[in-house]
Amino acid sequence: MKPILFAALLSIASSAFASDPGTPGGLPPGEKGAKAVLEKSPRHGEWVEVAVPGAKTPLRSYIVYPERKDKAPVVIVIHEIFGESDWIRSVTDQLAADGFIAIAPDMLSGHGKDGGGTDTFASRDDVVKAIRDLKPEEVTADVNAVRAYGAKLPASSGKTATIGFCWGGGQSFAYAASQPDLSAAVVYYGTPPAPEALAKVACPVLGLYGGNDARVTSTVEPTAAAMKKLGKPYTPHVYDGAGHGFLRAQDGANGANQKAADQAWPTTIEFLRVNTK
Repeated sequence: MKPILFAALLSIASSAFASDPGTPGGLPPGEKGAKAVLEKSPRHGEWVEVAVPGAKTPLRSYIVYPERKDKAPVVIVIHEIFGESDWIRSVTDQLAADGFIAIAPDMLSGHGKDGGGTDTFASRDDVVKAIRDLKPEEVTADVNAVRAYGAKLPASSGKTATIGFCWGGGQSFAYAASQPDLSAAVVYYGTPPAPEALAKVACPVLGLYGGNDARVTSTVEPTAAAMKKLGKPYTPHVYDGAGHGFLRAQDGANGANQKAADQAWPTTIEFLRVNTK
């Protein structure tokens, strides 16, 4: 085989392997493949209960540890308006594959049947309604509790970032404005906090948006202008043709969602690594 052809084939094979969900350097799976990826993960994932000061019910949270010999930064994964799901857990697992201690709290802990969480609601519509009813101060208290829990882990480096999707993307941005010790925030197709809150953002923010998601993406340019005026680091990326939820719905938008995911996730990992050193 000619050397040039072999090199090309090797490059293609490496790229295919690197995109495998659940592998270091891979992508999170789409929603349909999430459960299968979790079942074959070699990493240590478990459910823990995180105490929240003043709350009657602890936050049921899914934590996955990376396989590394040194201490790792913590990334808090804030779920979509659809609540704690296999897909969110698979994203958490992928973050661990890429070297982070990842924790995904169920923000509906204590709000479901008999004090349960997302999995105790009768339907997805009921989950959506319950999440919309959450008070901002409760969400902040919950994320603060997870941050404190993560910082005390023996394997933690002490650095913490947030990443959120849809509703969780907006919460990730809002948390960057309320927690001055946060190292970084990643916003997947989430809206920004109120203009007056942007002045309180104390960490770099990465925004990732679908071009066909005008409800959210129409906020990007005004936010970028405001953040620039304030001297705040905000890096937005808008992916042409992609829709809302493109990382979860990778099989949608006639290939545009997959293309967006292929570009957005490596950008996410690099951003988190740089800002949690």
